[in-house]
Amino acid sequence: MKKNNYNVIGVMSGTSLDGVDLAHIKFYLENNNWSFEIIESETIGYSQSWINHLKLAVDYSEIELEKLNKEYTKLLASIISSFIEKHKIENLDAVCSHGHTILHQPQNGLTLQIGNLPEIATLTNQTVVCDFRVQDVKLGGQGAPLVPIGDRILFSEYDYCMNLGGFSNVSFELNGKRIAFDISPVNTVLNYYANKLGLDYDDKGQLSRTGKINTDLLNKLNALEYYQQKFPKSLGFEFVKEVVLPIIESYEIPIEDKLRTFTEHVALQIALALQDKTGQLLATGGGAYNDFLMERIQFHLPEMKLIIPSRKILEFKEALIFALLGVLKLRDETNVLSSVTGAKMDHSSGEIYKP
Repeated sequence: MKKNNYNVIGVMSGTSLDGVDLAHIKFYLENNNWSFEIIESETIGYSQSWINHLKLAVDYSEIELEKLNKEYTKLLASIISSFIEKHKIENLDAVCSHGHTILHQPQNGLTLQIGNLPEIATLTNQTVVCDFRVQDVKLGGQGAPLVPIGDRILFSEYDYCMNLGGFSNVSFELNGKRIAFDISPVNTVLNYYANKLGLDYDDKGQLSRTGKINTDLLNKLNALEYYQQKFPKSLGFEFVKEVVLPIIESYEIPIEDKLRTFTEHVALQIALALQDKTGQLLATGGGAYNDFLMERIQFHLPEMKLIIPSRKILEFKEALIFALLGVLKLRDETNVLSSVTGAKMDHSSGEIYKP
């Protein structure tokens, strides 16, 4: 289905569990250049019951996961349908949905995003493009990050594109190839400790700002083997649960000190991960609202210009780019870069389901 404009919805649910991001987007292709307009955008929060399910699902049995996948597909379909109805959206080319990552173990040939069952097309009565990661893992890739092709196509004016969500990841051009990888956990850990204090998150990093750095803990976190690995590489919640949290929990220090130390760790790993410490860095994702984290990143990268975009791009960039991945799949064009994921080749990934 090749044409010069597309009317689509991008749908994304991230590991920070703040809800389902939906963005109604129009894409335009002119002289081989893509442009976009985000028309409506919204985040639909999860109920506490769903948050609990999604947090615990990493330990579910295969039968429990199958049941969860069916229930989550119904939930996602109802959220998408409500969004379409509320904003009176018509004549869609597709709904392009990432689903929600439960398992990500590319080293074992496994990645699972729930909410991508074929019946989602029937339930929404829309063409749905989804399940973008599985094929890449089958081709020997990490299945992540997938956003970098969108960075290259839509945000090429920036030297670095960084997302600060459940995890931080970065993408950039190196010797004519797009390179990208996950840097470290961010909100998966910061939110975990804010939750212990009865808060959804550490607003603007105010709690972290009051804490003290525990140097021993900071050194232990910085010494983790993952940071020595070469890219391509990616992280899943398993890394947080099995590696990071046990280290932090072994220290009997105030939660504010844990937040402060981990914030410093995140900022330092970001600075170490960037090849060149100058230029323009586009920061998106919920972590870009964490003023204290942004200050610490700037401290470690004094010559880098940090750019925080408009709210729609900051909050919905991943939904925007999964919408683009869906459009590229409809056109049977490359939407996953092997230079990013380590797969055998560039490819056009995802499933197309018709109602």
